[in-house]
Amino acid sequence: YVRTPVTVYVNDTDNSILGFLKKGSKIEIEGYDKLDNGIVNMYKIKYNDSFGYVYSKYLVKTSEESLLNYNEDGIYDTHKDRKFYYELYGGSAANLDYYPYEKKEFDSNPLLKDAKTLYMNGGYETIDSVDSYIEIAKNSGINSVVVDIKDGNLAYDSNIAIKYLCNNEENCKSAKGNNSYDKYKEAIKKLKDAGLYVIGRIVAFNDPTFASANTSEAILNLNGTPSKWVSAYSRKAWEYNVSLAIEAKEEFGFNEIQFDYVRFPESSYSMSKNGNNFRNTYNEEKAEAIQNFVFYAVDQLHKYNVYVSIDVFGESSSTYVTAYGQYWPAISNIADVISAMPYPDHFSLGTYGIQIPWTEPYKTMLSWAKSAVERQSEIKTPAVARTWIQAYNAIREPYNVYGVNEIEGQIKGLKDAGLLGGYLTWNAGSSITKYKNLSSAFK
Repeated sequence: YVRTPVTVYVNDTDNSILGFLKKGSKIEIEGYDKLDNGIVNMYKIKYNDSFGYVYSKYLVKTSEESLLNYNEDGIYDTHKDRKFYYELYGGSAANLDYYPYEKKEFDSNPLLKDAKTLYMNGGYETIDSVDSYIEIAKNSGINSVVVDIKDGNLAYDSNIAIKYLCNNEENCKSAKGNNSYDKYKEAIKKLKDAGLYVIGRIVAFNDPTFASANTSEAILNLNGTPSKWVSAYSRKAWEYNVSLAIEAKEEFGFNEIQFDYVRFPESSYSMSKNGNNFRNTYNEEKAEAIQNFVFYAVDQLHKYNVYVSIDVFGESSSTYVTAYGQYWPAISNIADVISAMPYPDHFSLGTYGIQIPWTEPYKTMLSWAKSAVERQSEIKTPAVARTWIQAYNAIREPYNVYGVNEIEGQIKGLKDAGLLGGYLTWNAGSSITKYKNLSSAFK
């Protein structure tokens, strides 16, 4: 019986998805793949009119056990009744899984638990300038970089992208990367040779290119036409993003894969109220689908000795399930790293009693981080909390410049609250000039 919702795989060798089974489902076991220290890794099962494979760690022997929720030290009781003051349509915290998830440590690839990270987008100008980013790192406390693999456009020419996108001539053009395979590989090698921990970033479900090439996987507009957002319910999209991650790890040697936009659109509340078709094949709540994707991604990528980080909105540190399906404890419980985006200029006026939050980055970050620390304490196996900080000038009045003091304030706010997993600098343009000007704060 299924204790924790399971992906059903086509075979026991790769990440191809056959289907999905919910908590409490009864299964018929036909065999297994192998034993690890006397424990079955995957069971071969009957699934509809065919056979598939599921991980044994999510199964129990009786129906009664399968329906139980993990409640040691009142863990489930903490979450089960949490609600926003009106229905957000993201799902119920009571329907998510809180069983502890074993966190991996790979001897050949130690997890960086105090990261000081520059962001490099995947544009050709950035990849061409890799030596300049390395120089900034050498002259500061930077010990890691995030480099785009896919953010709308692909950062390199990918064979996996061709497989999933190239179904007509126009879509084949979209499958081309910003950089050649060789140029991109050389840049990643330089970063690794410089001793930096390298994180590959993949924008998951906000992917107009995949949506255009796979219209049956896109959320539908009210007029019935496919939108530019891929549904997070789409198993084909799950496969694509994780397959791309596997390719990138195998080809370039990333230490960690970071998935961004692991959610439904920001407008999911109004879309749900209006009756948009989200392509919900398996009748999951939005938050269930997000957690189930994290299970899938981590299970698959751990086989390649690579860690998984998940980006979330700052709002997800609240005590309710968001409209777009993010709920901090459900994600942190499974991922290796959770990276929130509490940019001070994204907070509303008066938040935390601060008149203009982005003019007081220390107080703003300290107040936000305290809530994140609370969410971390509400599960048995929390991820490392490594947080995005604002490394760009404010985009709202009074449009204040973010310099060394503002960066130091955000970092200090995180640490003073007890969030010690490090930081990532968000600057969409990956401005070398801006990073140089801020470099004394990177410590």
